Amino acid sequence: MSGAMSWPFLRLYLLTLLYFSANAILNVMIPLRGEDLGASNTTIGIIMGAYLFTTMFFRPWAGHMIHKHGPIKVLRIILILNGFALILYTFTGLGGYLVARSLQGVSTAFFSMALQIGIIDALPEKDRSQGISLYSLCSYMPGIIGPLLALGMWQAGDMSYFTVSMIAIAVLTGLVGYTAKMDPEQSQPAPADTGQRTGMFQSFGQLVTNPHLFRCSVLMLVASLIFGAVTTFIPLYAGQVAGGNAGVYLMIQAAVVVLARFTVRKKIPSDGRWHSSYIMGMMLILAIAAQCVSFSTTGGPVFFYTGAVLMGTAQALIYPSLTTYLTFVLPKLNRNVLLGLFIATADLGVSLGGIIMGPVADLSSYSFMYMICAILGACMVAFAYEKRKAIVDQDTEEERVNFSGSS
Repeated sequence: MSGAMSWPFLRLYLLTLLYFSANAILNVMIPLRGEDLGASNTTIGIIMGAYLFTTMFFRPWAGHMIHKHGPIKVLRIILILNGFALILYTFTGLGGYLVARSLQGVSTAFFSMALQIGIIDALPEKDRSQGISLYSLCSYMPGIIGPLLALGMWQAGDMSYFTVSMIAIAVLTGLVGYTAKMDPEQSQPAPADTGQRTGMFQSFGQLVTNPHLFRCSVLMLVASLIFGAVTTFIPLYAGQVAGGNAGVYLMIQAAVVVLARFTVRKKIPSDGRWHSSYIMGMMLILAIAAQCVSFSTTGGPVFFYTGAVLMGTAQALIYPSLTTYLTFVLPKLNRNVLLGLFIATADLGVSLGGIIMGPVADLSSYSFMYMICAILGACMVAFAYEKRKAIVDQDTEEERVNFSGSS
């Protein structure tokens, strides 16, 4: 096997699978534990949102530090912090969970940036979408079994199972991480580059001034908000759906993500062009998925689990598609930092799914909250067409004129 399926990359995918196994369990355990301790949806949303809210702030810095010191050195340091955060869950309550989620957020900022930048830099352009898709696939694979394991631990009423699982994941992730290798060129620190340092601080403005980054970031922000609302509140909402089971829902969603990313990984656009109808279709699927979940309290489990299938499909395609597109259109000098900003918008969206939608659920209902998510998704269908298509057409025309003038 070669390219994105060669052994060095397979080892990185295994590390990704182990690293995100803890979250597959925590995403169910924390809401259930919080409700058991009398926490409101707002409090649960804040605790859950603290993870990626922290990650968001550290993404750009992570991209800069990885550029400066190399991904391997950063990866090994961050795995120690991640292990400490996982162990912290085993002997603390809600306050400790908030601290642990924040520490996990810092770890994930550096972990995911190190692996994704390493994969992007090491693979040829034609294999980029495959590598990103396989990385994303492995980050979701634990979601197939993790929720059911978490429910089993919770229903058993013995938290020792939870303690053992967190310690085991921390140890295994550390062992695999310390033996992982990347291409020697990518493992070495980058030479000093004052342009990169300056760009790190100037890059924040490009979230608005760079049209490609701005549009992709807005689409990712809204999509991630919907994903975050599902992750945070489905364990609590499922009890209101006749025949609904949170573990089954999350298992179906994760299984669809894994299956879709594996089967269509070679078909995700990897040509640097904006495919308007493709993006619009993904956002439409996302909006329908949220509406199915919202309607399931009336329509029953058919709508509930249909929402899981559609949500998994959207989740499988949106992130790798937008990320791959940006690797082609962003300036190479600050690409790592700008990708960090883009991924930070995904983190922010997931956090807002808990932080903002928690109060909405408290003031109304879970069903109404998911209907709001559906409306937001529908708005992004129009946004993808009217804004992105115009920009790309303009860029294409400029390239055509420049080409004609030079020939």
